[in-house]
Amino acid sequence: MTTHRIGTREEWKAARLALFEAEKAHTRQGDALAQQRQALPWVRVDQSYRFETETGNASLADLFQGRSQLLVYHFMFGPDYTAGCPSCSAIADGFDGFAVHLENHDVLLTAVSRAPLAKLQAYKRRMGWTFPWASSLDSDFNFDFNVSFTEEQQRTGGIEYNYRRDSHAMDMQPAPEPVVVTAASCGTDVATFSRDRPGLSAFVLEDGVVYHTYSTYSRGVDGLWGMYQWLDRAPKGRNETGIWWRRHDEYDQRRAVA
Repeated sequence: MTTHRIGTREEWKAARLALFEAEKAHTRQGDALAQQRQALPWVRVDQSYRFETETGNASLADLFQGRSQLLVYHFMFGPDYTAGCPSCSAIADGFDGFAVHLENHDVLLTAVSRAPLAKLQAYKRRMGWTFPWASSLDSDFNFDFNVSFTEEQQRTGGIEYNYRRDSHAMDMQPAPEPVVVTAASCGTDVATFSRDRPGLSAFVLEDGVVYHTYSTYSRGVDGLWGMYQWLDRAPKGRNETGIWWRRHDEYDQRRAVA
């Protein structure tokens, strides 16, 4: 028997109308946050970052591919990983489908990772994705945008991630079991795995000059998880006690159907 509160249609309607007002307030707050985000000052990018792409060596400006706006998803795939992070993979499953719509609205969405291009391309084929993916292996790009860190930073506690130096789950000793399991699924140990982190950075190109406009990390990328937006509207919500998701080709299909 269900333990959830049961009510009449009239009771549901009254509660739904109260929630409706809260949802409208939330939407208005989201609109205000978007305006505040877009009002941030732009910072000129003077560094000459280079990337390896499917079409050859490229600059940051080249990644725009003729658009004036660039969104970079910092995909966790370090040089020593054997597979991309499953969490980043779940996010990429979502944006792989709508990237074409952004491309036709003057916005290029690309993933950037430190793994060699050949590894990225092989994993991209495995996942069946079509979005652009660039390697920053021989660049300081990931380090400058605070999504990659050195062994020395790990040893000295010099990691600043998500605009703070507070302890992150991936920096805890001993590491939480979900971090250990996820690292193993990427073919690495925890220390190697945690030298790369997820995030999103935005750039604009005007008169041949690239400007950095926005970056977000950690829970800041929560809104990019398409599956969570749907789960938040399901009867039991996120209903999770740990990491339950897998790369989309690793699920037990019998369980998925059941």
